[in-house]
Amino acid sequence: MSKSATPHRVAWPIALTLVALIVATTIVVIFLRLESWPARTAHQSTAELERVGKNLRAAFVDIAHLQPRITINDRVYMEQTTPVSELVVLSRRIEVEHELLHTWAGSSKRVKLHGTFLAKAGFDLRKGLSIDIRPDKIMVQLPRAQILGVEQQQVDVLAFENGLWNRISGQDVQSELSVLPELAWKKAAQSELPAEAEKNLQEQLEQRIHTGQPLRLVFKDESKSE
Repeated sequence: MSKSATPHRVAWPIALTLVALIVATTIVVIFLRLESWPARTAHQSTAELERVGKNLRAAFVDIAHLQPRITINDRVYMEQTTPVSELVVLSRRIEVEHELLHTWAGSSKRVKLHGTFLAKAGFDLRKGLSIDIRPDKIMVQLPRAQILGVEQQQVDVLAFENGLWNRISGQDVQSELSVLPELAWKKAAQSELPAEAEKNLQEQLEQRIHTGQPLRLVFKDESKSE
């Protein structure tokens, strides 16, 4: 009986030693993982922010054909390339009319024109464009949208009536033709086209950028920043 019990008495200390080694190894591994967790988390967070930065760069290259200046936690990630001066987001047809009616000595002349123009709304990027990416938000700063151009598409003569001695001159026609673009600019500026351009850019970026942070566009006025 004493001989058969000896192996058991020897095996128990060995088993306990192995268990102690396993427990100690596990504790060391957990400690090392916990110690390196902040660094690993920071690395993963930075990698995710850089991924967002690359996606934003690709979006602006696609939309505006330029690479904007991008910062990540106040660190410059990408410098801005030579930008195009303007970013056109929306275009809309604008129609205006103007009439000249002049009477002299009982003789009247009348010219009435109808103009069709293409108004373009977007952003003047010479006034600045920057992107700041942070863990809790993405901020894109750019100027307010505005009417960037009005292109004449067509002019129709609705009335061209000479008086008996009060005749229509070439200067009359040139004057009326010059009024039409001014009216088109004014009509486009008073429309909702600039506001729609800002909303459209927000939607385009959100469709291209899939991230957990909120994407905020900050539009700066010429006189003050928002």
